[in-house]
Amino acid sequence: MKSDHTDRRQPDTVSHRNGTDRASSSETGDGQSVADSVSEKSRDGQHSRTTCPECHGRLRQADDEVDAVCDDCGLVVPNATLDTNIKLYTPNGTGDQDSRVGPASTNLLHDKGLSTIIGWQNTDAKGNALSGEQRQQMRRLRRWDERFRRRSSADKNLMHALGEINRMASALGVPDSTRETAGVIYRRALADGLVTGRAVESVATAALYAASRMDGVPRSTDEVSAVSRVEQIRVERAYRHVSRELGLEIPPTDPRSFIGRIASDVECTDATEREARRLAGIAVENGVHSGKHPVGIAAGSLYAAAKQCDESLRQADIAHATDVSEMTIRNRYPEILAAADTQDE
Repeated sequence: MKSDHTDRRQPDTVSHRNGTDRASSSETGDGQSVADSVSEKSRDGQHSRTTCPECHGRLRQADDEVDAVCDDCGLVVPNATLDTNIKLYTPNGTGDQDSRVGPASTNLLHDKGLSTIIGWQNTDAKGNALSGEQRQQMRRLRRWDERFRRRSSADKNLMHALGEINRMASALGVPDSTRETAGVIYRRALADGLVTGRAVESVATAALYAASRMDGVPRSTDEVSAVSRVEQIRVERAYRHVSRELGLEIPPTDPRSFIGRIASDVECTDATEREARRLAGIAVENGVHSGKHPVGIAAGSLYAAAKQCDESLRQADIAHATDVSEMTIRNRYPEILAAADTQDE
């Protein structure tokens, strides 16, 4: 005789790791399915999540790039929008603005700042001091890390040259953007084999001189040679060779770009500086600067402006600030005044 059984169907259950059974979400009171719970709409749009709605495990994108699969329980969540946002952090831990990445890449490092660097601190992540055996191991790792960072001769060449560019740029007060340009020029020269047979310092100085002219913050050859480790004649030869072989489009230096620094060194008035810029502009328009040193034109313009503004400014002071001779100033300023008188007429 068959036993009586009730016709009531038991709700489907989902087994969990803790051994308990509970009703599936397909039979819950609100009637929502797992997919509905994942793709629930909000005011801003679709919710995105990274955890499984059943076991709270990690979800990963399935092969069809539509569904998501739980790595722990294997639950397939259809039409799930995964939260792929990266937690923002500040590289130095002190900035107000967070960033997804570390420091920006730069041409002033031989590896562009993309390689790893083992810190010098002998502490772990929690700040605890390392043991003697661990410190010895870290010293070996640092040594091998340094060797791998400069394995080739090109890496060693770049490290030396870029270090020289940074040193000279700091002494000359050149901005960071111009240093980057100098680093790019030197990399191009090294790739084209223009450094072979020449001193690294001479090509690095020539790259910095060319970059300063290209970026509109020119420095004279006397200034860059004063902070370089090679003679001025070698810098000039390297500059001509690099600019010719690389096809650098470097415009003639405008004398007006030197007047601001010269005026600051001699401490003249603003009216004299403005007049000097006007006179230098007239000299350029009339071709007075053709074939002449731009610093000499700037020095002559400043001295001529001082005479017109009735300011007591000695030729010796300007010559000392510009590193040109007093004879050059005496030869340049009458030509500049003549060009200004001609234009005024």
